[in-house]
Amino acid sequence: MDYEKARERMVHHQIRGRGVDDPRLLEAMQRVRRERFVDEQFRSLAYRDGPIPIGHGQTISQPYVVALMTIALEVKPGDRILEVGTGSGYQAAVLAEMEAKVFTIERHDDLANRARQVLEENGYGNLRVISGDGSKGLPEEAPFDGILVTAAGPTIPTPLLEQLSPGSHLVIPIEEKPGRQKLTRITRRTDGRYDRSDLGDVAFVPLIGEEGWEEGHESYWQ
Repeated sequence: MDYEKARERMVHHQIRGRGVDDPRLLEAMQRVRRERFVDEQFRSLAYRDGPIPIGHGQTISQPYVVALMTIALEVKPGDRILEVGTGSGYQAAVLAEMEAKVFTIERHDDLANRARQVLEENGYGNLRVISGDGSKGLPEEAPFDGILVTAAGPTIPTPLLEQLSPGSHLVIPIEEKPGRQKLTRITRRTDGRYDRSDLGDVAFVPLIGEEGWEEGHESYWQ
């Protein structure tokens, strides 16, 4: 399979073709070799228009959703970005390609270890992979210029709001009720208040942790 051509088609049809025109993001997604972030048995599906399983009931998100969430963060070079839910490491790689300093947390140790290895092997040295409960954020490294959560919680985790720097965004799916998740953007204003906007319907695995769902919660995605 010609992965380079598949990647070009993905960016052209799935990303640019749906109205995403940020050149930095398009270039970043063109550079990241998505096939390296999935198991060998799924590599022929690496550029499909949908999620791909990576183990532990987790997925690598649909390329367009990765683009949508990244655009919503308004990432600038040098920004300190916290990602909750490392998964395969693909989203972190896209953020790193946009010259962000990335801190990414994964609750499954073996996924964290695998992502760390793949990221290192592909030259992403400007990020840090941490094993732990991402629903509590990473207070020792706060504040962040953006926080991205790749799992759906029941509410907005308060620690993540507190770790967001003024003028920055938190992007997170919220499970409003069984069968319905909304991708939500929270902006922390300079006066300490927060603005909230709806970015559309999505389908993510549940955010498990102290500030999320209890272990065993089943989202409608499953």
